[in-house]
Amino acid sequence: MEPLIVSRMPSGEPEIFASIQGEGASAGLPSTFLRLAVCNLRCSWCDTAYTWDWANFDRAAQTMLLATDEAAGRMEALAPRNAVITGGEPLIQRRQLAPLAEALRERGFRLEVETNGTIAPGPLAGLIDQFNVSPKLESSGNQGLRRIDLVVLREFVDTGRAFFKFVVSAPGDIAEAAAIAEAAGQPRERVILMPEGRTPEELRERSGWLAESCTREGFRFSSRLHVLIWGDRRGV
Repeated sequence: MEPLIVSRMPSGEPEIFASIQGEGASAGLPSTFLRLAVCNLRCSWCDTAYTWDWANFDRAAQTMLLATDEAAGRMEALAPRNAVITGGEPLIQRRQLAPLAEALRERGFRLEVETNGTIAPGPLAGLIDQFNVSPKLESSGNQGLRRIDLVVLREFVDTGRAFFKFVVSAPGDIAEAAAIAEAAGQPRERVILMPEGRTPEELRERSGWLAESCTREGFRFSSRLHVLIWGDRRGV
């Protein structure tokens, strides 16, 4: 069975940890996280660039291969039974993720996958309880890359288990987010707007006007609880 490419912690261990879900529809839920490496986009504000930016990070030091059964065993050893598979872009490895998802379901886990929405769920469509789909806006800095694929976004909507989460840097981003959600057929009550920010100060600066916009427009609002609590730290 093909191994997973996972993020490696500074300790040398795979980036598997227990915390609360910090963002989106299940914010605050105790969760066990698995961070995969490799991404097909290049967001300028990415806070996990060590999973893909090999011009600035050493791939050998930042990633490792991990067998599916070892990943499942390490996750089972932690208390929370909500699994969040994040990245990087997890669906680049969707073939390897299918057996992991099956193994985790057998162990009683509820499963979330965080994705940028450019790769269809494929064999994972019937295995994942919640897709946290984060289409990237123009302000993400992905010039020249295919950051929006409406066909794929509609596939996520059709699962009935997807929330869209847009990272908002400025008020002008809101209209773009609304247009993408409408074109994909995603109801506004399943669309979440979240301020961009890697520090509590940045989040507070953007949260007021964004929450007011959500109130007017019928979107959900999310902060980043892990950043507010622990700052920009790995493994929490």
